[in-house]
Amino acid sequence: MQQFCFLFTAALLAGAAPAAAALSSRSSIASASSKHPINYLASEETVGGTVRGEDGEVLPGATVFIKGSFIGTSTNQLGQFHMKLALDKGPVTLVVSFVGYESKEITLAEADHELLIDLVPSPAAVSATVVSASRVEENILRTSVTIDKVTSRQIERLSTPEVLAGLGQLPGVDVNSASMLFTSVSTRGFNTAKSERVIQLVDYMDTALPSLNLSPGNLVGIPELDMESIELIHGPASALYGANALSGVVLFNSKDPFVYEGLSVRLRGGQRRLLDGQVRYAHKLGDKWALKLNASAFQANDWIADNRAAASFSTNAADSPLGYDAVSSYGELNFQYTPDPRQQMPGGTHPDLYGKTVYMPGFTEQELIGPDQKTKSYRVQGALSYLIKDDLQLTLEAKYATGTSTYQNISRFRIKDLGTNQYRAELKSAKGFIRAYSTEDFTGNSYEFTQLGALLLNSPAPVNTPYGSMSYAQLYFTTYNAAYKQAIQQPSVTPEQAQARARQAANATQLQASDPRFSELRRQIIANDVPGRGAQQNFNSFLNDISAQRSFQVSDFGTDLIVGGAYREYRLGSGGKLFSDTDGQRIRNYEFGAYSQLTQTVLHDHLKLALAGRVDYFQNFSPALSPRASVVYSFGPDQRHNFRGSYSAAYRSPSQLEQYGQSDVTTFIVLGNIGRGFQGYGFTDAAGRPYGTPGVPLSAFAITLPKLTLEHAQTVEIGYKGMILPKLYADVSYFRSLYTDFVGAKTFAGNVDGSRPTQQQLDEGLPTLSDRTKPTRFIFSWYNHDQQVRTQGATLGLAYHLHKAVSLSGNYSLNVLDRSNLPNDFQTFFNTPKHKFNLAATGTVVPNLTYSLNYRWAQGHRQELPFASGTVRDYSSTDAYLGYTLPKLSTTFQAGVSNLFDTNNIQIVGGPQIGRLGFLGVLVNVK
Repeated sequence: MQQFCFLFTAALLAGAAPAAAALSSRSSIASASSKHPINYLASEETVGGTVRGEDGEVLPGATVFIKGSFIGTSTNQLGQFHMKLALDKGPVTLVVSFVGYESKEITLAEADHELLIDLVPSPAAVSATVVSASRVEENILRTSVTIDKVTSRQIERLSTPEVLAGLGQLPGVDVNSASMLFTSVSTRGFNTAKSERVIQLVDYMDTALPSLNLSPGNLVGIPELDMESIELIHGPASALYGANALSGVVLFNSKDPFVYEGLSVRLRGGQRRLLDGQVRYAHKLGDKWALKLNASAFQANDWIADNRAAASFSTNAADSPLGYDAVSSYGELNFQYTPDPRQQMPGGTHPDLYGKTVYMPGFTEQELIGPDQKTKSYRVQGALSYLIKDDLQLTLEAKYATGTSTYQNISRFRIKDLGTNQYRAELKSAKGFIRAYSTEDFTGNSYEFTQLGALLLNSPAPVNTPYGSMSYAQLYFTTYNAAYKQAIQQPSVTPEQAQARARQAANATQLQASDPRFSELRRQIIANDVPGRGAQQNFNSFLNDISAQRSFQVSDFGTDLIVGGAYREYRLGSGGKLFSDTDGQRIRNYEFGAYSQLTQTVLHDHLKLALAGRVDYFQNFSPALSPRASVVYSFGPDQRHNFRGSYSAAYRSPSQLEQYGQSDVTTFIVLGNIGRGFQGYGFTDAAGRPYGTPGVPLSAFAITLPKLTLEHAQTVEIGYKGMILPKLYADVSYFRSLYTDFVGAKTFAGNVDGSRPTQQQLDEGLPTLSDRTKPTRFIFSWYNHDQQVRTQGATLGLAYHLHKAVSLSGNYSLNVLDRSNLPNDFQTFFNTPKHKFNLAATGTVVPNLTYSLNYRWAQGHRQELPFASGTVRDYSSTDAYLGYTLPKLSTTFQAGVSNLFDTNNIQIVGGPQIGRLGFLGVLVNVK
């Protein structure tokens, strides 16, 4: 399959004539080809000049391309450019572009070193082109799906410490920050802390960790200095992108070294001991070769979660004298006192405590992180490009990235020195590409808070008792019982007062974070990667991906076709500590697919019809078909009014952990579910009665979890995008979605081979949880819900360009979950505000002084996460940026602040307050 993709597409590329339309994010690659391909062995002439914009203002960063090719350059800080042309075969057309201005074409028959090119202002959203919507270049107004584009100028003005957090300024985009550098992105609901339904790509390479199928924000992505643009597709996109594009695609386009030459350096420092440095260097090695090098280093004091509310699964309320399970505490081991003779306390349990559950205090996130509070990110990347022809480019790239942050899913994890190695080889023409890349992930010294806290408290206490040696947990519950017995014997002491005294006495026995023994035990536990004995996470997996695409002009009457295919293979490794690779061999899992899109324009190019479809095959699941049908109708001057409508279907493939997970932490075992499924017993029956209720038969608790299948979504959307007034741009959308086969998780009593336990096996297995030889265990595994879920929503975005000093914009988003057909206890993990909005102003107030101001507000809402469930209050953030440029020095002085007023900005249950963060910096661009 791999050889077939390479050979087939290589033949197509080799036989292609110079392109008519380039498959690239570069807006200036032309829509019509030159009849005379440029031969750089022929005589060359140098052309150059200055690109200006509104009121004669020079435009640094404007691109100048030879029409129909990859050959181009960009202007320096003074708006100047120089490039070589071969003019011996006739005139050459240059395409000059800059965000916020109409592109301009200039035909040259002879060299000219003093070109003066004036561009006409136009709203950025009108002149922008995108490539992600249909995998071919098109004007953003005429895309058939809802899509946003963030330019390099906008990226430069973001004041959030992590670029993905800044995407919350876009309509319909939800961002959740679990820590300073770990942000997830979602559209149209179902936002979790790991973005498993959104694909995140850098130059079409998946940035997800192969082991977990999650993207760790931009922690291991590319530095902002190398971002040419970000494109974000809203809603299902599996028809062209395959697995996991259930809720959208985020595509980072990097800067081409042939176009963006020179040295760029960015240095920032600020609150929370923020230090941020980035450097980019690109250089042409003659006319055929170009080199690019990137490096970045970031560190700051991370945000720390401190939610003292009772967790949704806590038996006791907050501040109960029996103790309780707090959202942001870990290791709150609990014990339910019982008259069962096998579980009596030394000296006998006081009858008042029968049926009562007592919790240890556990440890806060700050205590467990200890000296690891620094969040860090280090990235190094190098790329070498070779221009085979004017429209055929070969690129080789290598990238290393590592970081430290906090991630939240089933628990909260300190991902310390987690990272990836990534390699890419790409052959790209204006008609298609062949791309191969490989990603390796590694865990570094990452660890999990819940296991760390529990293992600390299950460690031996350094005290001798009349009953022998004990762990801190045993000592705690024994002390609580003894202190209660003593207190309740005193006159006028109520049971509640006795409980409070017992808790005070027991708390004195818990290991304290200030104790040197705590530090030593913590060090030992986070260095141990054996499940049930240590908290360190261990995985090291590979993803190998090869894809190819070719576009065709089927007819001269507006008929275009693209075809493509992809193959990817996972090689999972954990030494049997996360996956079922207990034999020392990596687990191989593969999937492959093919896609096509047919586009037809009619009515003098006013009506565009498109039909796309993709079929994917899997090692563990049935094939999946993802269709998309769309229509765009354009009218008015320059077709600036555009109505769109589409139907699309998409799917998510269960993660590698959900398929192959195997981690025995003693008290329970995590198992993937691609075998024959599981049969077992839940903890409650259909009426909500707990297991063991007298008179309720065992059969009432029986459950069956069939093997996993794909998660599916179908969406219908309509929208409008265009200029409703000369300077007023609008983007409006409405959608309805239907989701089926949601992947959820459940803990139950069952046999590890999937069979249903007998009553004898339950009686023998469950009381001895630490005995890993028993077939019957508490099992945590995944399954598909059979409940349909319906959602709908709308977005409205407006932008008004008053003057270069003032551009105003705002957007509003509505997301609604239909609960009319859902059981009261059904968890959807919708996790999305019903209402949210942004208000923004940007501009250049005096020559070279730019600013950006954005206010974001989101309504409080219910959140359901594996880690914790609860209500997030209304939250908001005001972000501001100011930059002053000295063009002759190629230097911009920067100042920025996120959450300027330090308002409530807790975005996820169990997450930290994302407070104020201000910085000062300098940006140098030498071309």
